[in-house]
Amino acid sequence: MKESKLYRFLRPVLTGFTKIVFRPNYVGLENLPTQQGFLLAGTHTNNLDCLLLISATTRSVHFLAKDELFHGLKGLLFNHLGLIPVNRRSKDHGAVVQAERYLKQDAVIGIFPEGTTEKGRGLLPFKMGAVKMASDTKRVLVPFAIVGAYRPFHKGLTILFGKPYQVESDDLKEENEKLRKHVQTLMQKGERDGENK
Repeated sequence: MKESKLYRFLRPVLTGFTKIVFRPNYVGLENLPTQQGFLLAGTHTNNLDCLLLISATTRSVHFLAKDELFHGLKGLLFNHLGLIPVNRRSKDHGAVVQAERYLKQDAVIGIFPEGTTEKGRGLLPFKMGAVKMASDTKRVLVPFAIVGAYRPFHKGLTILFGKPYQVESDDLKEENEKLRKHVQTLMQKGERDGENK
């Protein structure tokens, strides 16, 4: 899938900014497929989480994002970054269709299954969109977890990527719980590693 010129320009800028300012630790980068389409699905701790995912891969990541971001001055930017607007006030079937079309063209979709930032509440229940799209398109899921705080010019922020896997069951509730457990395991690993440093 063709990358937008604006994204191509901004990605190295955002990657440099993220690495210099937040000094993240990346664990499991070898788990990110380099060719085929896949879904990145994991925790949502902060509005800056997209920066960590963008800076982890040279491939374009198409995020599902709330449609409020596409209005006004912000819309001038977000409409040209390959983002997929989602109406969170209703079941937005159109957003799923668009994301699945991208996946079938071997693009990368970034999704936060919790649907909102955790705000210190711990891992929230997952919505079904990630496993449904993976099932519909036969593309793999790559779970991830973000651990630590965004503290400028301090270490302590880690993003962990799990191994890619295929949705195998038609029971999407079961698959959704499996994804959540994968993410939870990564969170716990990141927290343990942080305590042992």
